[in-house]
Amino acid sequence: MNKNVWLLFCCQALMNAIMSGQTIMASLTGHNLSGSALNTLPMAIQMVSVMCASVLASQVFSRFGRKAGFWLGSSISFCGSLTFAAGIYVHSFPLYCLGAIPAGLGFGIAQHLRFAAAEVADADSKARAISLVLAGGVLAAIVGPEMVKRTNDLIPDYQFLATYLYLPVLPIITCTLLWFVELPPAPPRVVMPIPFGTIIARPNFVAAVCASLAGYASMNLIMVSTPLQMVLCGFSVGATADVIRSHSVSMYAPGFFTGRLIQKFGVHQIIGIGSLITLTCVAMNLYFPPEWGVFMVSLALLGLGWNFMFVGGTTMLTTAYSANERVRVQATHDFIVFGSVACTALGSGVLESMAGWTALNLTVVPPVVIAMGVVAWHYVAKRRVVVA
Repeated sequence: MNKNVWLLFCCQALMNAIMSGQTIMASLTGHNLSGSALNTLPMAIQMVSVMCASVLASQVFSRFGRKAGFWLGSSISFCGSLTFAAGIYVHSFPLYCLGAIPAGLGFGIAQHLRFAAAEVADADSKARAISLVLAGGVLAAIVGPEMVKRTNDLIPDYQFLATYLYLPVLPIITCTLLWFVELPPAPPRVVMPIPFGTIIARPNFVAAVCASLAGYASMNLIMVSTPLQMVLCGFSVGATADVIRSHSVSMYAPGFFTGRLIQKFGVHQIIGIGSLITLTCVAMNLYFPPEWGVFMVSLALLGLGWNFMFVGGTTMLTTAYSANERVRVQATHDFIVFGSVACTALGSGVLESMAGWTALNLTVVPPVVIAMGVVAWHYVAKRRVVVA
């Protein structure tokens, strides 16, 4: 892996640290400010913004190139953290929700760091570059929760305010690191862009989206409600932060070797294994008592399943476009995936409040099983073409 990939790794770590901390704080702060089942609304708004960031990223990357787009995303994320802080300070749930818009846009643009890694890596190292940049979340898993644990009560009567005042430092560092990254220029402007209908009709694109969507949406559905579920079960914010840290490490640490596993065993097989691991997490949440160790292990399995499915889906996506099509196809993929994730973020709190923790976990099963079926179909279809 070259210097550019490692710098992108650091940028991903910093931007993910913001989301890692937000995962702990969002539902708890939402519950404190709203006192209702709308506690996950800020995270839902943030995920809708992540979805919309795909459109913004597509325009900026196409016109000005990758680096300018990532600088814009970091600046927007900076504003999001300060808006969250303002919402807590004036005890305004609407203002706190407003902060989720720039926070989501910044995080959504940062998701394209994995695509940039694939573009600066050698042709036979794309899977490794993608998984390595995503592995930057390992540092995020340490930095984000640790910032929450050490700063959440620094300002009396304003839980998490100090944390949100610390978070803007991270996008500033990201902008600095981006100065030293050599990224490809903006692709040539296409007079007649590829129609969306053509994109979504490609088998590689369909299989990639199904794997990424099922992996991310199922992970988010369970993860978003876990902090509140743990607090309701009597656990402290510190215990919740430890579980989220375990989850985040298991999401990103496999990135150091997932690319090699894909090269050795194949992308379809790794996605299938990730699906089975996710279903194992659901089984633990259904059949084991709500103890700290159970939350720890099940969330770790959830993170590992996400890694295999999302890295696998992203790797498969790189085979679904030409160089001139890359930004439009990547943006379409992320728009679909994060649109579904936004629905799970909002539905998570409502579903848990109305139907309970068990029903929430059962909701994960159908999309994961469907994704397994689509990926298996794609694998068989490719084998038939090779044989023919």
